Formats: sequence, C-alpha cells, structure tokens
Amino acid sequence: MNMLYDSDTFSVLHILANQALDASTDLSHFSTTAGMHVEMPRHGFEIVDKRTGKEVYLDGSWAEYFQAQVTQWQRQAPTQEEVERLLDGYAGLAQNPVVVH
Repeated sequence: MNMLYDSDTFSVLHILANQALDASTDLSHFSTTAGMHVEMPRHGFEIVDKRTGKEVYLDGSWAEYFQAQVTQWQRQAPTQEEVERLLDGYAGLAQNPVVVH
C-alpha cells in the first residue's frame, strides 16, 4: 500500500495486491470452486472522503483512468485545489463507510 495523497478532506492509497506470485505462493486463503480458477485481487486505488467518512475503491478501467490522472499530476504539479476538485468528483461514487479493522 502506498499513500499517494493525504489532506484534511481526502486520502488516496494505491493498493498493490499480489505484486509477484510464483509457484511457492500459498493460495489457500483464496476461495475456489471445483473446476474454477482462482480469482486474484487486482491493483487499485482507494479514495477516502474524510468529510463523509466514506470510501470508494477503483479497479479495472477506473483504476487505469485514475492512474493516467496521477501520472499527469506528476508531470504538471497541480495545486491542492485542483487535486481536491478532481477527488471531489470521485467522492460522489463513495458509498462504503470507512471501517477500521
């Protein structure tokens, strides 16, 4: 897990699930059904809206799109207001309450 952004209103984590699996990796904690392949967690981004206490997890094409935006941030160094405005757009997708285990 890598913290990409943290402010009073948002935090963004890059979740790196199963970076490098090899033949010695124990997959017993993943549920499987006879004849089915093992479903592996995917890399993604968790955006937490601290104002509402909700989070959204982006994976698949959403994560690819967000990664492109992060790469653009690295090139252009946007202001905090610009970053917050973009994250606020994703906050509308946040439905899951943040739960600490």
